[in-house]
Amino acid sequence: MDAKRFEVTAPDGRSLDAAVAGPEDGTPLVFHHCTPGAVILFEPFIEDAATRGFRFISYSRPGYGGSTRHPGRSVADCATDVSALVDHLGAPRFCTIGWSGGGPHALACAALLPDRVIAAATIAGVAPYPAEGLDWMAGMGEENVEEFGAALAGPEALGSYLEGEARALADLRGDEIIEALGDLVSDVDKAALTGALGEFLAGNFREALGEGMWGWFDDDLAFVRDWGFRLSSIRVPATIWQGAHDRMVPFAHGKWLAATVPSVRARLEPDHGHLSLAVGSFGRILDELIASGRAEG
Repeated sequence: MDAKRFEVTAPDGRSLDAAVAGPEDGTPLVFHHCTPGAVILFEPFIEDAATRGFRFISYSRPGYGGSTRHPGRSVADCATDVSALVDHLGAPRFCTIGWSGGGPHALACAALLPDRVIAAATIAGVAPYPAEGLDWMAGMGEENVEEFGAALAGPEALGSYLEGEARALADLRGDEIIEALGDLVSDVDKAALTGALGEFLAGNFREALGEGMWGWFDDDLAFVRDWGFRLSSIRVPATIWQGAHDRMVPFAHGKWLAATVPSVRARLEPDHGHLSLAVGSFGRILDELIASGRAEG
């Protein structure tokens, strides 16, 4: 299914690189990509959404791909960008999903745009740092322990770490992705990383990092600083999806979010990892999003 690429101007004049696919009269579904990531769309997700009456919308967060950087941005800042995006498309209300590093951004929209968000879901979304009662890096693969250790050490340490990592991922091919992700992928995720998903992720990394590391840099710093909103303020229907075999965002993050976000539904999947959960359950995730929205009226 063909996606249409377009640009949106944020209120402060920044440019956002965006894409839309699916029925024009469908319910808008704003998808927040992973970290690092960009607006490249995964065809199976678009098809699953279209068959359920969704119009799939995404954009590159500031600093990724063709989107202008927004230095010092918080997670909460995405709500302004998403408002500009859906306003451009004439969509007063929308559903939203965030995968991995996109998870906090979906929750920010739920918290800060309650009159516009119908329902929200996170897939393997990271929890805030620090989070009371959560050993934040326990269970992460070695690469993420090193990455977030650098983020906590400060911008200079993080920049030095990501500069080399971004160069390596910017030229990655699909058949190289399992080796490149190293300790971050469990066996169940390795099994999912064949064919279309591997090619999609490699293409996403190339798009995200072709102009440099700054979107990734700003994402990581935003994750370990105050997010700019309170999880306790979320009142729209929200579902937390998390896999027990996740080495990028450990299972404990999903359990913590499920226990913290008010009235949230938890879908804690014992047989899935970070990647297998999204590709293996996207239809179920959409079905629950629809059911949540209907229940809310």
